[in-house]
Amino acid sequence: MTNSISLNLATTRQVWGFAEAVDGCLRAGITAISPWRDQIAAIGLDEAARIVKANNIRVTGVCRGGMFPAETAAGRQANIDDNLRAIDEAAALNADCLVLVVGGLPGSSKDIVGARQMVSDGIAAMLPHAKASGVRIAIEPLHPMYAADRACVNTIDQALDICESLGETVGVAVDVYHVWWDPYLARAIARAGRMKRIFAHHICDWLVPTKDMLLDRGMMGDGVIDLKSIRGMIEAAGYNGPQEVEIFSQDNWWKRPGDDVLAVIKERVASVC
Repeated sequence: MTNSISLNLATTRQVWGFAEAVDGCLRAGITAISPWRDQIAAIGLDEAARIVKANNIRVTGVCRGGMFPAETAAGRQANIDDNLRAIDEAAALNADCLVLVVGGLPGSSKDIVGARQMVSDGIAAMLPHAKASGVRIAIEPLHPMYAADRACVNTIDQALDICESLGETVGVAVDVYHVWWDPYLARAIARAGRMKRIFAHHICDWLVPTKDMLLDRGMMGDGVIDLKSIRGMIEAAGYNGPQEVEIFSQDNWWKRPGDDVLAVIKERVASVC
């Protein structure tokens, strides 16, 4: 069962750094992780890569690239340059993919169509380096509440439209927190499967009420998402990789000992996912 779990290191970021998280995962029998770039930078890319290799850890993703839209051409190029560095980091860790949170409206703009074009153009600009580095790019559509500031791509179908225009190196990261509400979810996941574009599967839960839309995600089973149903759709579409647990929880799970969090994760993946 633990081989079906990947720990997104956001889940324990307040109690563990990169090395401590790997040690905790190994104690729990979990052999896959998804680190964030600031966590990689804190320990150093070379040391992070050494730890991954020495412990035979699978890196299901590196979080995150993206944030493409900007008010000026120079700003957009700076964002592309940062994504090229992110590709290098993902390649050094032999990651399954680089996850993109694509960015929202630049400055005071109200042109969401234009922002989406900046996203497509930005991904296109980074693709040659990604292909040369052997790194797949996973667009993560975010819930529409983030359309203005974090991600102007909000559904799997929108992400797949970009994938179709850019080729097989680009796919999607399906995060249940962001897509569970979509009335066309089953159709979109099936489409992603036909295109062989599901590169990652992130899980947590949507709490009712939610106190903070960014930092109050729930542990699986504590909210309203039909996790088993979505997992069934994803597996029927051909994805059989680990479920990556990604929980932002400033008032609950971030305050608990990491080993305790992993114990609950293992139980919940077995019982409700």
